[in-house]
Amino acid sequence: MQKIWAGAMAMLLSGCGAAGAVVDLASLPVRGTGKAVEAGSTLVDVATVSQSERDQRRGQTIRRREERLGELDREYRKQSERCARGDQEACRKREAAWYEMQRLMPSVPYEAR
Repeated sequence: MQKIWAGAMAMLLSGCGAAGAVVDLASLPVRGTGKAVEAGSTLVDVATVSQSERDQRRGQTIRRREERLGELDREYRKQSERCARGDQEACRKREAAWYEMQRLMPSVPYEAR
């Protein structure tokens, strides 16, 4: 079956210059990874990540953790009120929120106010 398909593709592409383009497209990802871009007098590797980009990503990650911690805190307080009224399911949810908060806390930096 593969020979028939390859033969059909060769017949379709033999009359045009697309056969060479197919080969070039197939090898593009391999060739494209090592390219460098001229930036002034220095060469900058396209694949490298600058320190500012790493700092930006770290900041975004920390903000996501802080947001999640805030969501968990609100959930914990809401479920605590319901638990105090005798809702056992709320007590279970409150405990789950507490454990996730404890797991997240060490990864969120502390800022003195």
